[in-house]
Amino acid sequence: MLYSKLVGKTSRDRPRSVRSRGQELLRRGGFIAPLAQGLYSFLPLGYRVVQRITDLVRSEMRALDGQEVLLPVVNPLELWNRSGRESILGRDMIRFRDASSRAMVLAPTHEEAMVELVKSMIGSYRDLPLFLYQFQTKYRNELRPRGGLLRTREFVMNDGYSFHRSFTDLNNFLPKVYAAYERILKSCRVPFLTAEAAVGAMMGDRSFEFLMPFDGGDDTVITCPGCSYAANREVAVGTVAVDSGAPKPTATVHVGDVVSIAEVAAKIGVPTSRLGKTMIYSCEAGIVFAVVRGDQMVSEEKLARVLNVAAVRRADSQELSFLGIDPLVASPLGLPSDLLALDGGIRTVVDTVVAESSNLVFAANEPEVRYVNVNFGRDYDGEIVADISQVGGGARCVDCNTPLVLQRVIELAHVFRLGDYYSRRLRLTLTDSNKRRFNPLMGAYGIGIGRLMAATAEANNDRRGLNWPHHLAPFRVYLAGIGRSPRVARGVEAIHDELADCLLDDRMVSISTKFRDADLIGVPYRVIVARRFEDDGEVEILTRGSTRVIRAHASQIASAIEQIAGSLS
Repeated sequence: MLYSKLVGKTSRDRPRSVRSRGQELLRRGGFIAPLAQGLYSFLPLGYRVVQRITDLVRSEMRALDGQEVLLPVVNPLELWNRSGRESILGRDMIRFRDASSRAMVLAPTHEEAMVELVKSMIGSYRDLPLFLYQFQTKYRNELRPRGGLLRTREFVMNDGYSFHRSFTDLNNFLPKVYAAYERILKSCRVPFLTAEAAVGAMMGDRSFEFLMPFDGGDDTVITCPGCSYAANREVAVGTVAVDSGAPKPTATVHVGDVVSIAEVAAKIGVPTSRLGKTMIYSCEAGIVFAVVRGDQMVSEEKLARVLNVAAVRRADSQELSFLGIDPLVASPLGLPSDLLALDGGIRTVVDTVVAESSNLVFAANEPEVRYVNVNFGRDYDGEIVADISQVGGGARCVDCNTPLVLQRVIELAHVFRLGDYYSRRLRLTLTDSNKRRFNPLMGAYGIGIGRLMAATAEANNDRRGLNWPHHLAPFRVYLAGIGRSPRVARGVEAIHDELADCLLDDRMVSISTKFRDADLIGVPYRVIVARRFEDDGEVEILTRGSTRVIRAHASQIASAIEQIAGSLS
């Protein structure tokens, strides 16, 4: 490949609104180009990296006896209605009607479509276990995509789906995918940790995610330095100090027009941990008041679990207006009788920490008023008392009492145990050896290709540019000649014709510019043809990230690079 013909040129300027080093280098190096918010084009250099990452992942999927398929990006909406996920995904899923007015969606994931495929293809329990995977475009209507390739609306994912006769078989397969993901991330030289995670809209009963520590990450993991505990903030557990003194008489305090937790706490002169707050959710069970401490946030995953519903979402303004609820002063105290008399009523779930705390400050469904010294069981009740809060600062490990650490991370891959959620709802049934009908059990597995490329760029760079692992770099060899000697020029052309996977920099620019660009795009081996070539046919070979120069005869370049690669592995 000739550099002069390459689409996508390097730039010395840092792109505006780019915050991370890896994203900056991908843009400056000519790997990607933005089209719109959350939408990126892969230029030739970037797409070559994508193809190499895809090949790496594909080799691991094949090693698991996976069979590659390709499902449509567009799915019938009816499938999502049957699975129960249409309402759960809400605005994250794009809906439209085709030319025949049939309701369709741009699939953000493919569990439903994969179950339909398997229903039409297998008819016996002897066909299990079965592992199918694909590399397919997904579209998720992210409200605020950010971080370049780290969080986009459209992306390519390797998603796999396994089908099993029993939980034993499923549980034995999950660690195999887990190990495959570990090998992939290690091959990309990406630092990672694994943690228990929420299942969210994927449903199922358990999941684990692979995370890269990153200050600009969009997720938070809770870890314990004293033991091996690690969990996503949505499902993490921890202990916090609770003030459980003797209850005091309730009193009314006028706070004026202040409404936020911080403002109310400052007005009354107490820390936010001495306030109770009510977050209002909607789900298939109706309207839910979730009560947590003022310095904590509701975990929607935990709340859904204790309510035994698929998912919860924040109640919207229309629902609140219909019920006459002001979310700024909502509280389990003093609920109007007409709300309590509603069909099904309003369900109240109280976090364990709040229920165990004494003399908290609460709103009471009245403007400009707060009640102090409010106690659970005396002043208000809840249908359910459970852990529904996210772990925050100051929490300790439930196993070893070590202070827990909050760390920003990027999710790279995910493993889900889905059970029979989809096979039961979409009526995938088989007959076992005893003539009994059963729903196969499923696992789902996903790793984003573009996101993995971005994470690899974040983890492998220095002050000069990208430093790709040699098997992922867009080209293995960067070739340039120094001087205007006809013999050097002929030598460069001959080497370019001989070497596979080689980028020849034939541009009419200074050698310093060429070397800066070679470092920026991160090609692992640099071959320089200069005056020594005229004397004895030798070239200079430099490895990205090293100042050591290896000299080799032009006919021995490939073997010399293999020796260098072997010494570095």
